[in-house]
Amino acid sequence: MNDSINKRFIFKLSANLVGLLMGLATQAIIPRGLGPKSYGDYSFLIDFFSKIIAVLDMGTSTCFFNKLSQRPNDSQIVSFYFIIIGLISPIVILIVVMAHWSGTRAMIWPGQELQYVYLASIFAIVIWVSGLVNMMADAYGVTVAAEKIRMLQKFSGLIILFSLYKFNQLHLTQFFLYNYAMLFALVLAFIWIMNEKGYLSRKTLLLSKEDLKRYSREFQKYSYPLFWGGLVGNAATVLDRWWLQAFSGSEEQGYYNFAYLMGAVFVIFANSMQPLIAKEFAVNFVKKDSEQMAFLFRRYIPLFYSIAVFFSCFVVFQAQNIILIMGGEKFIGAKPALIIIAFFTIHQVYGQLSGSLFLATNQTVLWTKMNIILFVIGIPVTYFFIGPRNSMGLNAGAAGLALKIVLMQFIGTNIQLYFNARMLHLNFWKYVGHQFAVVACFLLLAFFASFGIDYLSGLHGRFVINFILAGILYTFLAVSMVLLFPRIVGLTGSDLNLIVNKIRQSIA
Repeated sequence: MNDSINKRFIFKLSANLVGLLMGLATQAIIPRGLGPKSYGDYSFLIDFFSKIIAVLDMGTSTCFFNKLSQRPNDSQIVSFYFIIIGLISPIVILIVVMAHWSGTRAMIWPGQELQYVYLASIFAIVIWVSGLVNMMADAYGVTVAAEKIRMLQKFSGLIILFSLYKFNQLHLTQFFLYNYAMLFALVLAFIWIMNEKGYLSRKTLLLSKEDLKRYSREFQKYSYPLFWGGLVGNAATVLDRWWLQAFSGSEEQGYYNFAYLMGAVFVIFANSMQPLIAKEFAVNFVKKDSEQMAFLFRRYIPLFYSIAVFFSCFVVFQAQNIILIMGGEKFIGAKPALIIIAFFTIHQVYGQLSGSLFLATNQTVLWTKMNIILFVIGIPVTYFFIGPRNSMGLNAGAAGLALKIVLMQFIGTNIQLYFNARMLHLNFWKYVGHQFAVVACFLLLAFFASFGIDYLSGLHGRFVINFILAGILYTFLAVSMVLLFPRIVGLTGSDLNLIVNKIRQSIA
């Protein structure tokens, strides 16, 4: 099992390493091509419709992934979920049509053109379907072939995007069409791979009435508790972005989305593990192997949390250089939000990995109750941070919303951790202490690296060279720290020796 998960992770990590480089190049093109306002309009609309789909999904996609991971030979569950896709997708378009004809469009999507609303609603559906197909690839264990295709897609997409930018054709409509083409190609390629591996046989995909009833009961039992949490959670996050749009406008929306994506791209390594560790949790839960689940938790979660911290702490001290490199001076207003978001992405990784244990072990009722409470508490917190000053708000815009999500993410993650530690008989306070210790260590190293390069070397103002040299020095300091004190990142001395020996063998 360990060899299998390691092999799949290596390929997924390799694809995400390519994705990191491609993502950085892409993010350097998109904001420059669209500008803060169009970029803000795009992010607001996509976020809105993604949340609408998440509500209509009612947690069924989570059930689909976990059940398919446990029963990869059950082809009919795929047919059943394709029916769900066929029901949800037209509803999303119908919402736009009804808002259009009822005259409520301007209230629901402030300052947005109708054509972009339609384009965003369709694109959100495509994003959702591509995510589901990617889940299927992970559940079937065809990660290696799927990630090879993903690498090719990212590379070709970057060439097309650069061409649009170079010839001044990167406008919002063209950007939507570009994304359609890229995701459609990826979905078709994934389906072809799974069909070639024999997972999508037409004979076994047919469903009888009894099959429909059986799957409906199974999905209803698993997903019903998730529905209310998803409804409250997505409504609250839609309200977050709507308030930001209404109170602060499209530019602050663009700053927030830019900061969010910049923070996320630097923790792509740690995010690579989430679907794979979720699958292993689900499989071992069926086997009732709690010892293996505890081993997976101890081995991977502190390590990948530490990897996220490594990148995010560097972002904190390099925020201005990152913005100038990736978005240009037009996005310098995103600096406060980016610094704050860096701390969110740290605990987002922790929350995803730790949260996957909740869902894999069918603790959906507890999961829902926790999320509902946190989202309800978060609503007045959001208003306080981004509401107008004359109405008891701080009017902090993108930075205010970033601060809110960091605060709520930290609280939620550690509540999850408490219940997971209790279930697996682990020391809760040990993991809490580890969170603070790792952040403190890497922040200190990032400060010394950034300060040293920026001021002591006389490179102040030369942001590209500054960023590269600070990154090299920071990496050297971080590697040295890990070699001397491997427990800081959740490794033992034997783990470290094994990693070093593998590296030596690969080089030899």
